[in-house]
Amino acid sequence: MSDTKHALLADLPSAAGVYIFWGEGQLPLYIGKSVDVRSRVMSHFRQADEAQMMAQTRRIECLPTAGEMGALLLESRLIKTRHPLFNQRLRRTKHLHSWRLTLQAAGLACELVSSAQVLHGQTQGLFGLFSSRHTAQEKLRTLALTHQLCLATLGLEKTTTRGCFGLQLRQCDGVCVGQEVRAKHDDRLRLALQQLQVHVWPYASAIDVVEQSGDWVQKHRVLNWSYLGTWCSKGTATESLQSTETANFDADTYAILVKPLLKGEALIQQVLSH
Repeated sequence: MSDTKHALLADLPSAAGVYIFWGEGQLPLYIGKSVDVRSRVMSHFRQADEAQMMAQTRRIECLPTAGEMGALLLESRLIKTRHPLFNQRLRRTKHLHSWRLTLQAAGLACELVSSAQVLHGQTQGLFGLFSSRHTAQEKLRTLALTHQLCLATLGLEKTTTRGCFGLQLRQCDGVCVGQEVRAKHDDRLRLALQQLQVHVWPYASAIDVVEQSGDWVQKHRVLNWSYLGTWCSKGTATESLQSTETANFDADTYAILVKPLLKGEALIQQVLSH
């Protein structure tokens, strides 16, 4: 092991946390997380496509957490606020887009709505979280192919008296020309979108997600799928608690917490509203 590499790794723990690669500039090079920070950082040195980043790294900062969930939440927050040069994911998205089913005279229709129109995390009947209209439409096209749905009926292409293009390719069961009952098509549409359901916030107020490592306790405050910060029993907050007024839906926090919370896999404490 080179002296430089040894110096960078010297104080890194084999425990959960977030790590930050710093170069000569004011912005961090990269922010990552792991349940074993030391091992994860060592793996960066073995990646040929990360050689340029590692060559620029002058020091590595570590922010320990009491568990993996805290590391995930903190990493997401820091990437959004510190804008690391080499991170390509978890960037802040201006508007999220989702599909919503509306009932029209002929049957169900898919309406594309954005976070400028609806409140994610507080609105029932939304499906999918997409960064753009294009990605939302492409996902619906993929589902249509899998579930034999009509692209014309979904509003994704025009139809003619001969039906949609998918009908000619036997990728549509003919709802567009009356060969299939609309209700059967609508049932498949509901089934296709079910996997993309955006769950509303299931609590009456904010909660603390509790993690513990030995006698070290951290409480991660969350409201409306928005991470508000962490209280730490060691006396300092990993991330200062924000006001609940700033609790705007965050897609990354949602992705981190939705399964553990809905399946009861996380230890939580209700936060009493004042």
